[in-house]
Amino acid sequence: MTELWAWVLIACGIAYATKMAGYLVPDSVLDRPWVATVSTGMTVGLLTSLVVANTFVTGTAVVLDARVAALAAAAIALWLKAPYLVVVIVGAIAAALARLAGF
Repeated sequence: MTELWAWVLIACGIAYATKMAGYLVPDSVLDRPWVATVSTGMTVGLLTSLVVANTFVTGTAVVLDARVAALAAAAIALWLKAPYLVVVIVGAIAAALARLAGF
């Protein structure tokens, strides 16, 4: 087994232990209003940072390419309350058209 696989297994073990530790938290702690607020805010913040990083960054450079057009089109489709599958298709079409246009 290579050293990389050892680190992968260690990371898997840590992730599993973290998930199992969540079951040990008493309900009295989880029922507090601030816990729901913090967990919701963290989820939105982490998802937003992931989307921004994957849309505007390539390697170590900030770039504006077809992914930005796809994100904008998908955001408009979401704003119009389109179903999820339609949002994905609109984003894919926007990316394809932007790449066809040379972006």
